[in-house]
Amino acid sequence: MKDTITTSDAASRRPEPAARGGRPRRRKLTFDRVTFFLAFLGVPLAIFVIFILIPFGQAIFWAMTDWRGFSPDYNFVGFDNFTKMFQDDIFLKALRNIALLAIFVPLVTLTLALGVAVAITLGGPSKGPVRGIRGASFYRIVSFFPYVVPAIIVGLIWAQMYDPNAGLLNGVLTGLGLDRFDTFAWLGEKATAMPSVMFVIVWGLVGFYAVLFIAAIKGVPAELYEAARIDGAGRFRTTLSITLPAIRDSVQTAYIYLGIAALDAFVYVQAMVPNGGPANSTLTISQRLFNVAFAKQQFGYATAMGVVLAVVTLVFAALVFLVNRLTGGDEGEGKRKAPRARTRRAAAKGGAAR
Repeated sequence: MKDTITTSDAASRRPEPAARGGRPRRRKLTFDRVTFFLAFLGVPLAIFVIFILIPFGQAIFWAMTDWRGFSPDYNFVGFDNFTKMFQDDIFLKALRNIALLAIFVPLVTLTLALGVAVAITLGGPSKGPVRGIRGASFYRIVSFFPYVVPAIIVGLIWAQMYDPNAGLLNGVLTGLGLDRFDTFAWLGEKATAMPSVMFVIVWGLVGFYAVLFIAAIKGVPAELYEAARIDGAGRFRTTLSITLPAIRDSVQTAYIYLGIAALDAFVYVQAMVPNGGPANSTLTISQRLFNVAFAKQQFGYATAMGVVLAVVTLVFAALVFLVNRLTGGDEGEGKRKAPRARTRRAAAKGGAAR
């Protein structure tokens, strides 16, 4: 009798049989389900459509006109603005500049941020429980401070520090005996203008991502590090084999955000070299767009540049996701899900056996 009751209880807990054709039965739409979907799906979707898709569609339309921005009159010119854009040497130079920014700024920033985060969280004693260095909170505050300062202020401060005549940088280098930097124009030389701008962007952003990675590393189970210590792994090996795979999703997200910031970089560059630098060596698409729109009043042409910048940003994000997938980024998540799936299958088989 007991076995019969157990079997019937297990059977009652099984999913309901599928409808005809092998499809699962649809659940009835109740008031709670409808309101849930409206609140948590309908409202965000409406906001996305109203404030993102519709404006982007309008931008594509204005990019195909010769609208001058301050009058209601315009003519539809089709793809002429895009054709003109890719025949514009200044725009192509700006496109190459943001490509350099998108490659080097995220790479250098994330490398430094990871180094700071690992040193703070895992740089403590090599014996005993895994813990960070002494004064870790102080180092977090110091590294995060540049990010608190607005980007325009950071750019203006560093523009004064790069000043060839009264800048602090040249003064320090001259004081160290490097007389050739007495009146060196860091932002006025083609060879040093872009590296100088990149340095400022990295300096302003590295603290935020260091704090982000510190929080991600804190979420890694301490047992993994302790097991690595028992196996004799050093800090460098532990970082490569445990820390980086465990925070891979955070690194991917940070790379996308940094890439988007580098593709724009309008505030930093405009504050330091508003004229585009020597031979347009620091000119970005955002600066070119701004000058074309407000100096030349060619808003249709400027909008076409904005559309291209948006497409470049989307392509960049897609490439990051693709590289992460091709390098095995989804394997870790699959391994984490596999034990749970096996547990559920074993539980199901055990219930059926009873």
